[in-house]
Amino acid sequence: MATDYYGVLGVAKDAADDEIKKAYRKLARQLHPDVNPDPEAQERFKLVTSAYEVLSDPQKRQIVDLGGDPLSSGPGSSGNPFAQGFGGLGDIMDAFFGGTGGGRGPRSRMRQGADALLRIEVDLSEAAFGVERELTLDTAVVCGTCTGAGTAPGTHVETCGTCRGAGEVQQVQRSFLGQVMTSRPCPRCAGTGSTIPHPCHECSGDGRVRARRTLTVKVPAGIESGMRIRLTGEGEVGPGGGPAGDLFVEVLEREHPVFQRDGDDLHCTVSLPMTAAALGTTIALATLDGEEQLDIAPGTQPDEVTTLRARGIPHLRGTGRGDLHVHLDIQVPTRLDAKQEELLRDLARLRGEERPGSTGKGSGGLFGRRRR
Repeated sequence: MATDYYGVLGVAKDAADDEIKKAYRKLARQLHPDVNPDPEAQERFKLVTSAYEVLSDPQKRQIVDLGGDPLSSGPGSSGNPFAQGFGGLGDIMDAFFGGTGGGRGPRSRMRQGADALLRIEVDLSEAAFGVERELTLDTAVVCGTCTGAGTAPGTHVETCGTCRGAGEVQQVQRSFLGQVMTSRPCPRCAGTGSTIPHPCHECSGDGRVRARRTLTVKVPAGIESGMRIRLTGEGEVGPGGGPAGDLFVEVLEREHPVFQRDGDDLHCTVSLPMTAAALGTTIALATLDGEEQLDIAPGTQPDEVTTLRARGIPHLRGTGRGDLHVHLDIQVPTRLDAKQEELLRDLARLRGEERPGSTGKGSGGLFGRRRR
C-alpha cells in the first residue's frame, strides 16, 4: 500500500507548493532531532522529510496522484516500464532515448547528514562501573533563519532556467549506432531542478550552519577500550536541513598504574618478603571495590596466583563480573649482615638444607661457604 504523503504533511491533495512547504517547515520545527530528541519524533521527522521530498517534486507527486509510491522499491513504483525486473535495462533505454521512458527527475536538495566521530578517555574504574560525560562538539545544525530551506526570508526557490526543472540536461552524440542521446545532472542547479536566487544570509543557501552544542553520553559499565557508543541522530545535519547522521563516541581506556586488564579479568602483582611467604601473613590489598584483606598461606611459593572471585570488570552484556588475579612475587634478600646470615645457616642446618642439590664432596650448594 502506497504511503499517504499528503496525510503525513496534513495537506489536501490539491495543495499548492507553498502550502506544502509551509506545512513541512511547521512540522520540521517540532520534530527535528535538535529540538525533539524523542526516538518516535525522529522517526516521524524522517517520514515528514520523505513526504516533502516527494510532494515538492512534480514528477514524484504525479506518481503519487496516480496511486503509486515513488520511494517504493516494489513493482509499479516507477513510471518507467523498462525499470521493472530487468536489472538496469531502463538505464540503457535512457541512454539511447534520452530518458523518455520516465526519467530520473531532479534530486532533492535535502540529503542525509554525515556521521560524526568523537573520542573520549576514561579511567579503569569508569570503564568498569560506567560514567556519564558531558561532551561539547561542533557540528552542522539546521539554520534557524531559513529552517533548512536555504532561502532568504520572504523569498523562495525558482525553477532552474537551464534544465527547466528537470534536474538534468541532454546531449546528442554521434556514434556507430547513429545518434545517441545521453543525460547528465544539470551543472547550474546540481541536479535539483531549482535555484536559490536569494540565499539565506545566515547559511548561504546550504540550510545548515556550524554550531557548538553540548550533550550527555552514558558510558556503560564493562566497556572496553576501542568500543564505540552510537548516538542516533546526533551527527551532522544534512544539506537542505536533511536528517542528521549518527554520532559515534569511541572510548579509550587509560593505563592503570596497578591493574592490567584482560577482557573482564584484572591482574596485579604483590611483592612479599621471603619470610612472610614462609610464615604466612595478611596484607591490605586495594581493589576497584575498596581495600580488602588478603590472606597469604604459610609456605606460599614464588609465582603463585591467588584469585579473588567477582572482583574484576562487570560483564558488558549479561550479569556478573570477572575475577582479580593476584600474582605473588617472593623477594629473596640479596644482602645479609653477619647475624642474618648466621640465622639462615642455623635454619638450613635444622632443615638439612646446608647443601641442597649436592652431588659429591666439596660441591657447592645454596648455603655453601661464602666467597671472600
